[in-house]
Order: sequence, then structure tokens, then C-alpha cells
Amino acid sequence: MQDYSTNPALFNESAANTFFSPVFFLVGAVFIVLIFVALWKIFTKAGQPGWAALIPIYNTYVLLTIVGRPAWWLVAMIVLGFIPVLNLLTLVFAVILSIDLAKSFGKSPVFGIVALLIFSVVGYFILAFGPAKYTGPSVKASVPAKPAPSA
Repeated sequence: MQDYSTNPALFNESAANTFFSPVFFLVGAVFIVLIFVALWKIFTKAGQPGWAALIPIYNTYVLLTIVGRPAWWLVAMIVLGFIPVLNLLTLVFAVILSIDLAKSFGKSPVFGIVALLIFSVVGYFILAFGPAKYTGPSVKASVPAKPAPSA
């Protein structure tokens, strides 16, 4: 009987792991750094501190602030992320957030879905280093109307 664990010609998993593990790690690290750089610039364009892009969870809160969404969205995304099946609702939050971010920089909702959600690195770099200007939160805070003065 052959011993597949010690004969590399018969079982070559260790060679594949040795090559791909560092490569995938480096590619992933590069993408993370690129996202941090783009978010830093987007945050500064929107008048927020750039360093906030580096802090997980807080960067999502700042992003929600930039687009004008309430803070409870962050709590909802975190809580729903841990509940099976309901965690799919976080995708709905991500789509809406991407569309709102695109609108906050004067871009179309299609740009929000295609560039910011599907091709995130490219889309964030277009917002960060392109001519897009921050136009304010795309979602206006609901302010109760003042009652008319009584006569």
C-alpha cells in the first residue's frame, strides 16, 4: 500500500500550500492597503479624519455619517451579520450604502452598484483620486416641520 503523505509525486498538496499561501496572503494584503488608501482620501474629501479609515467598524460609522444614514444602521449590520439567513440583509445595507456614497459624490446609482460594490478597489480609487467632489450627505436628515404660527 502506498503512503500518500510522504511521497510528493503521489500527493503534492504540501507544495501547493507552500506556494499559494504566501501569494494569496500578499495579494489580499495589497488589496487591503489599497482600500485603506482610497478610503482615507474619500474621508478627507468629505471633511472627516482620514485615519478613521484604518479602524474597523468605526470606518463604517464614518461612512454612514458621510452618506447621512443613522448610526443604528451600524448596529443592525453587526447584529444581522451573526444571525443565519438574516445575515443576507447586510447585503441590502451594503447596496444602499454604496448607492448613497455614489450620490454623495455626484455619481449615479449605477456607479454605486457596479464600481463601489462589485469592483470596490477601482470604484473607491475613482472617487478618491478622480474629479468627484463631495456634495454632502445624499440622505437628508428628517427634520420635523415647524408648525405654522397660529393666528
